[in-house]
Amino acid sequence: MKDRIIEVEAKTTKEAIRIALEKLKVKKEDVEIKILREEHKGLFGMEGAEPAKIKVIVKKKT
Repeated sequence: MKDRIIEVEAKTTKEAIRIALEKLKVKKEDVEIKILREEHKGLFGMEGAEPAKIKVIVKKKT
């Protein structure tokens, strides 16, 4: 089986993880998550000035 890897950007890291899991149709325990960039708040603490970016790798089943 070929490794399934995707990168996702979203307003928050939590949202990016949720989106990736939905796209891959897997559970959190079945993947390895690497945070490439944390989200950065904008002026007055507003979310999404710079989105979070993650890489999600589906673990091979043994």
